[in-house]
Amino acid sequence: MKTLDKRLLTFCLAISVISIGQKNIANQQGAWLMYFGNHKLTEKFSLHSEYQWRRSDFFNSWQQSLMRIGLDYKFNKDNIVTAGYGWIESFAYGEQPISTFTNEHRIWQQFINQSTSGRFNLNHRYRLEQRFIENTSINADGDRIVDGYRFRQRARYRFMVNIPLNNKKMEDKTLFVSLYEEVFLGFGAGIGKNIMDQNRLYGAIGWRLNSNFNVQLGYLNQIIVKGNGIDIERNHNLQVSCTYNIDFSKKKE
Repeated sequence: MKTLDKRLLTFCLAISVISIGQKNIANQQGAWLMYFGNHKLTEKFSLHSEYQWRRSDFFNSWQQSLMRIGLDYKFNKDNIVTAGYGWIESFAYGEQPISTFTNEHRIWQQFINQSTSGRFNLNHRYRLEQRFIENTSINADGDRIVDGYRFRQRARYRFMVNIPLNNKKMEDKTLFVSLYEEVFLGFGAGIGKNIMDQNRLYGAIGWRLNSNFNVQLGYLNQIIVKGNGIDIERNHNLQVSCTYNIDFSKKKE
């Protein structure tokens, strides 16, 4: 693995250790069912689509509903930029709940760089998010009140590696292991007492049927640091994901 990859991974792990050293940790269970697709429009452009059905207390109650769309531009097979929109619905759940259901509208931009090192397929994702989050509260009568939106900004970095098991490289009909570490950092006005927002550590087993279709079954350790810098969620999430891409580009005769 390249030296830069090792340094970035070490940074993410250090952030994780710092975050879980805080107090008031709520250990919870959840389950996420997810769909992803990057649908080819031309040789350079594709349409990103994504939906995540996030549940708390395993499958018993809502955590979040998350939908993203975006437009990809491929510089080459290893470098892709995307810009898009996300609609996120967050619900009151767990031991440290928000006051009530909240909508969020999100603009996002990202850059992905991919490379290989032996059997290791490396993926660096850098993402910026501009978040418009409802200011919600409950009045004395128990009614949900919305008082405008608050603006927040966040930067995310994810290092992911996919390792084929039954083949020497990622190709059709390949069983693989997928691992990633992702850190979320808030910046700008209104980020509270800490810049650390989340840390995610993921491991899964996957099956790649072909370049357009794969499924994964995995575990996500999600750490969420609240704005007061003290309360923390550690969510142990079952994850099931499906990636299915459709080619909408014109076929050559």
